[in-house]
Amino acid sequence: MGATKTMTHDEKKMKLDAVIKHHAQNGRKALMQVLQEAQNIYGYLPLEVQRSVALGLGVSVAEVYGVVSFYSFFSINPKGEYVVSVCLGTACYVKGSQAILDKVQTELGIKSGECTEDMKFSINACRCIGACGLAPVMMINEDVYGRLTADEIPAILAKYREA
Repeated sequence: MGATKTMTHDEKKMKLDAVIKHHAQNGRKALMQVLQEAQNIYGYLPLEVQRSVALGLGVSVAEVYGVVSFYSFFSINPKGEYVVSVCLGTACYVKGSQAILDKVQTELGIKSGECTEDMKFSINACRCIGACGLAPVMMINEDVYGRLTADEIPAILAKYREA
């Protein structure tokens, strides 16, 4: 994702156009591949990008949006440098993960699915991180934090703010 922040809008557009042109002859069959490459370029898939992909591959924008919204690995919202994922799966929820999510949202001033204006943080409420024994669990990128309390959130976020 680091490369997405250094490219200008025009450079991203040129790169996307090259990807679409490379796959255009395959049409609908290339949709997933083109969307993955587009997300690698932009960091997410805004409507403008979805329209370009649809036009270039000869499919409808509705079909492109259907694929983008169906698969969880595609995002229509920008992601921050640090993606904060708070598990709301059963084990975590029972042990207080909603309070963790609420505290993260309050500290960052954004809601789940949003990104801070400085593009430093985004929040994602997820269903299971796979560390149920550590409930409640939160991840920041690849770093896992378990057995959390809401009081610990400000200090954890401070480490990333200062990075």
